[in-house]
Amino acid sequence: MSICRSPRKTWSALFIGAAAVLASAATPIVAAAQSFDSSFQNQQSSPSDVANQKHNVQKFRHKIKHIIVIYQENWSFDGLYGSFPGANGLQNAVNAPKQVDKSGIPYVFLPQNDPHIPQNLPNAPFAIEPYVAPADKTRDLVHRFYTHQLQIDGGLNDKFVAWSDALGLTMSHFDATNLPEGRLAQQYTMADNFFQGAFGGSFLNHFWLISAQTPVWPNAPANKISNLDPAHFNDNAVTPDGYVVNTAFSINQPHPPNITDPTQLVPQQTFANIGDRLDNKGITWAWFAGGWNDALAGHPDPLFQYHHQPFAYFARYADGTKAKALHLRDETEFLSALGGRSLPSVSFVKPLGTDNEHPGYTSLLRGQQHVADIVSAVQQSQFWKDTAIIITYDEFGGRWDHVAPPVVDRWGPGTRVPAIIISRFAKRGFVDHTQYDTTSILKTIETRYNLAPLSTRDANANDLLNSFDFGK
Repeated sequence: MSICRSPRKTWSALFIGAAAVLASAATPIVAAAQSFDSSFQNQQSSPSDVANQKHNVQKFRHKIKHIIVIYQENWSFDGLYGSFPGANGLQNAVNAPKQVDKSGIPYVFLPQNDPHIPQNLPNAPFAIEPYVAPADKTRDLVHRFYTHQLQIDGGLNDKFVAWSDALGLTMSHFDATNLPEGRLAQQYTMADNFFQGAFGGSFLNHFWLISAQTPVWPNAPANKISNLDPAHFNDNAVTPDGYVVNTAFSINQPHPPNITDPTQLVPQQTFANIGDRLDNKGITWAWFAGGWNDALAGHPDPLFQYHHQPFAYFARYADGTKAKALHLRDETEFLSALGGRSLPSVSFVKPLGTDNEHPGYTSLLRGQQHVADIVSAVQQSQFWKDTAIIITYDEFGGRWDHVAPPVVDRWGPGTRVPAIIISRFAKRGFVDHTQYDTTSILKTIETRYNLAPLSTRDANANDLLNSFDFGK
């Protein structure tokens, strides 16, 4: 099973990222590729399909009063659920292209620089459990905007090793089927065709979660600009035409205290985000971040991630504003809200680094258990009866997946990531093969509350309603 029947041909039409640019140092990156591949857009529906869809939307709006998004870190779908029953997993990757070096020569064995991993593993995906347990940490893997596109290599996904600082580790996978989140997925719905919204890492994908757009930095300092000359390639924070695509920090608090020069901080963003849409309709919402209060107070947890707080980059939530105090809150307040009557209609939960599953600084198992505990708290609360929970990952974390991402625009989507939908109304024991990406979460919120889209991407995305069964 494959998204793109001819990945290289499809990608070549719109691929204006790193691979195309590095082939010619003089080629500029422009914002021209905003058209959509026809496979991504909603298919034309028959009158009966339209009627059924309208019925489902009405049921969704009637029965779901709260949406909770739990946003974890850095795993591809095959990296965790390649063995999940009924999913498009590793059993369909037998004929996937072999990994090749930068010149296109296939590796005989996977090169490794992790002392835990043998040097003689064949050129193929491999189970990591014999070498690293889910309760232990693996090293981090590079996951940057242009590098990611080079790894995808026109849809072949055959240069993940060549462009990874972790080499063959990118081909490793756990079987998370029976870990805490995997068990929840077995009970409810697993979406196995869900892609990260944008290429690269956490910073950009958090923006796409809340706005379906890429932030801008006009006249960014020279030390932040990417260099796409193949002889001096540097996958930096800002594109040559002024878009912020890799980790950078907000002019607002909190940001790393060692950055004292304001010219090195991202200026206020002013384009619309989902918070604006919800506020305009009088719908309550909040971003609940682990470690937020401590970070604001100037003593952040060592694993607090400043660039995982996308609303903090916007002028509307600048320091001292009422909107910041109202909407940007600590994860402990989410748990308190569950015990009272103040749970917002829309909640984004962003766990602290210790609990977010990110390779390099925490373990898979600890983060999975943290998410399961959050779900359990919701299920034991008065809000469970009318709540939909969406668990997903911001991005691939540098790990390989066998499915070619759909071709949409210059920003993405990127590699496939897991998504789990949990609710009294979620289909039970179901694997949803519908094509989704991060902006499908926005589309779902917009559908529920009748909100205008934020960009062409969420306007054309599929909402998650196929994962629900509201009955007749």
